[in-house]
Amino acid sequence: MTESEQPSVPLSVLLADPALGLRQVAGPAGDRRVSTVGTTEIEDPTPYLVGGELLLTAGVRLPLDADGIDTYVRRVVAAGVGALGFGVAPVHDEVPSELVAACDRHGLPLLRLPPATPFVAVGQAAYAAIAEARNRELREISRAQSALATAAARPDALQAVLDRLSAHTGAWAVLYDSEGNELFSAGPRPASPTPGRVRDLAVRTTARVRTGPAGRSAPAAAADHQGGTHLTVHTLPGADGTTMALALGQATTAVPTLVHRQITSTATVLLALLTSPRHALGTDTHSVGALVRLMLGAAPADVSPALAPADTAAAEHCWIVVHGRHTSAGSASASHPGDDPARLATLGTALGTPYLYVEGSELKALVLSAPDARPEVPAQAADLGWVLGFSPPAPASDLSHADRQAERALQRALAAQVPVVVHTRDPLTVHGLVPPADARDLARTRFAPLDGAASPGAPVLLETLRTWLTLHGSWDRTAAALHVHRNTVRHRLARVGELLDVDLHDPGVRMELWFALHWLPEPE
Repeated sequence: MTESEQPSVPLSVLLADPALGLRQVAGPAGDRRVSTVGTTEIEDPTPYLVGGELLLTAGVRLPLDADGIDTYVRRVVAAGVGALGFGVAPVHDEVPSELVAACDRHGLPLLRLPPATPFVAVGQAAYAAIAEARNRELREISRAQSALATAAARPDALQAVLDRLSAHTGAWAVLYDSEGNELFSAGPRPASPTPGRVRDLAVRTTARVRTGPAGRSAPAAAADHQGGTHLTVHTLPGADGTTMALALGQATTAVPTLVHRQITSTATVLLALLTSPRHALGTDTHSVGALVRLMLGAAPADVSPALAPADTAAAEHCWIVVHGRHTSAGSASASHPGDDPARLATLGTALGTPYLYVEGSELKALVLSAPDARPEVPAQAADLGWVLGFSPPAPASDLSHADRQAERALQRALAAQVPVVVHTRDPLTVHGLVPPADARDLARTRFAPLDGAASPGAPVLLETLRTWLTLHGSWDRTAAALHVHRNTVRHRLARVGELLDVDLHDPGVRMELWFALHWLPEPE
């Protein structure tokens, strides 16, 4: 998300709030947007700014001379501050005229806060307005997704999806084949030469994808802007999942917003489904419908009945998850097993399911099962060069757990060099999931970037990290335990985060590092 797409609020919203009593006294009249509210009373706040702020100050440390005030304003403008709010009283009886002049000179909106308006109230009003704007965006996206899903179920699905996409984005939408032939379009057709430019962009984009270097991700989208017109192209996957056969083009005079891009992304997924050979032949409409619903937020348990035979009782809608790894063993092995439709169909028949996903040498599959059934192990899988891991039957609401069970079963099969392992319901601990030797190697690798750390050195940094995690991220308690200042703790952990290239505010990162510390061998 770019800075311009951060949730923000126009200054006019805050100026129009009678409870705040704000008044703009300097700067441009344009409706500047602010994404956060900050308070400062230091002479140079720029090291602590990220851009887009409404910066509030009472002028406690404001320079006394015009040159100093000019330097202050020039610095905050260079840091990207959206506007400056000045609270009158108790330090200043009125906004200093030198500050008004400097803000006019540098194009910075300057707001006057009356004595009765707390800085906190300005922040609360701004964040409430930002939250409401974000809620409006989410509602707009939800309505558009619902309309697109409904359109995808119509007999004229492709045209209907383009119609809804155009209606919700205000763009001319067009679907091209790989040669640039216009298949469908919706919305007011723009004047020449815009249609030709969209077509050329689509042809160039699909050509780059088809001829991209092997092993590298080719571009799947492109954009162009000329003369106030914004063009975008998104390629759709073809029959083999790699070649881009179709392209969705759009042209609009308005700058595409984050909401419009979200809506376009949903439309692109639906168009890819609708143009797939399986859907075009009408052989898997139930599966496509289930996938559409999953993409739009439905729970697996809600769409599971659509994937089961009509005569299957709802109580029997359980699934076995299968993970597989293609190896060099087996007389029918191939370097890219997913590229051979015949072998893929054979594997699906052996497993008794059409729901297969193969990427490279990795397989995932879903097999419909009765709740108390034991997975049937196909002998053909080993003949085709596959090592498999099976989960026990699980309801659709518990598929994520079954997915982990299948992966653990596959890892055991590979370690034991056997063709199949079926997961058993034995109790597990987190530390038991990783072999001790692998865990130690993982820990050493994870903390290797600390080895070359300057003073105080890796042992001190690791001990600080361990203590901080043990004390649930408390700076003060960590400082007390280590007999150092809390700023020392902050500095050390900032250094750890920088060397390991992680965000220590992320709970998932903290958990990962905690386990890695548990596995890290004691220094010799």
